[in-house]
Amino acid sequence: MKVAGELVKAGHIAYFAGGCVRDRLMGNEPVDYDIATDARPEEVGTIFRKVQRVGESFGVMLVRLMGHTIEVATFRSDGVYSDGRHPDEVTFSDAEHDALRRDFTINGLFEEPRTGEIIDHVGGQADLETGIIRAIGDPQARLREDRLRMLRAVRFAARFGFAIDEQTIDAIRKNAGQLEGVSRERIGQEIRKMLSDAGRVIAVKTLQDLGLDGIILMEDGRDEESLRIAGLVDGAIFSTVLGAWLLDRHAGRGEDHAEIAERWGRALMLSNEVLWGLKGCLEVYGTLKEGWRTLGIAGRKHLAVSKWFGAGLELLEAEDAGQSTTIRHQVAELAADGLAPEPFLDGYDLLKTGISPGPSFGKLLEAVYDAQLEGAIQTKEEALALVARLWSGLNNDEGMVPD
Repeated sequence: MKVAGELVKAGHIAYFAGGCVRDRLMGNEPVDYDIATDARPEEVGTIFRKVQRVGESFGVMLVRLMGHTIEVATFRSDGVYSDGRHPDEVTFSDAEHDALRRDFTINGLFEEPRTGEIIDHVGGQADLETGIIRAIGDPQARLREDRLRMLRAVRFAARFGFAIDEQTIDAIRKNAGQLEGVSRERIGQEIRKMLSDAGRVIAVKTLQDLGLDGIILMEDGRDEESLRIAGLVDGAIFSTVLGAWLLDRHAGRGEDHAEIAERWGRALMLSNEVLWGLKGCLEVYGTLKEGWRTLGIAGRKHLAVSKWFGAGLELLEAEDAGQSTTIRHQVAELAADGLAPEPFLDGYDLLKTGISPGPSFGKLLEAVYDAQLEGAIQTKEEALALVARLWSGLNNDEGMVPD
């Protein structure tokens, strides 16, 4: 690693730190590399030309070198965390003290880049081997420093299939209520990471077991099985997984799922895109589950080409694979004639027939297109003839254009 090499060349200690060491020891390719060093921030700034001083008061610098951005942090000890997130002050120190201020033992490891030697002051290697998520030092103190660590413990345990150390579990249960003081944006980011991972079923069960779920979602805690989450296809997007979790918690209770989705949007600070996806897949799921059998051909085709049809069908499949398979087969049959063929007529065609734009203009086009989807008309000429009949009936107040 070039950055570490430059620090060493300047006479400093430089170690890989935290998650990249953990991932390498587990046989996984790290997403990025962080470096811990005894070089002070001002010294880092003199060694490298391109430096971004994102957290200089905490000893954190971003170094840009050879097209890569590397976080370089000075060894430090942290003072009191009065806001439950950031230390009020830091003291630059050595590698051992820097390891002791980190969250979990598996994240408190260092690696000497040149030799591959692991520097372990916290027992992280043993916990990696036995599969344990353990807070460094006093779990109560670690969680009070940053209350989001309660969710990080759950996420790491679910991601790696590890167990959470009993003392750490006890501290989480005792401090669960303190999660309300954490920003909703940070909570939402952690939940997105959890639910986007293959270990999401374990994550949801653990959140419920530890009494964190209700606080996260701003509702009563639940002890429901994650049947729909477990049944989702691999690669389901975040909004669909949220939909499965919502149904696991609320299906069959007579509640308005759209209202619940709105509350979850506030609780997790969901983006508009994710919230629209959540509400969209739930709406399609409801139509498929309760209304598909009564839809005509045109209605089925319209639904099949709607934006959230695939996500809604994934939700139904997670709950009732038989019904979803039937629908898939029926959609495939409908597709043989075209689910969304080019309309025979457009607004210009109506104008040429002498029909002026007005309230019925769009309804006429919609009615003719539905007839096309149903197979009731086969050509543009038949479409024009249908328009003439509908327009005549409308003018005769026969109500032939459907609402």
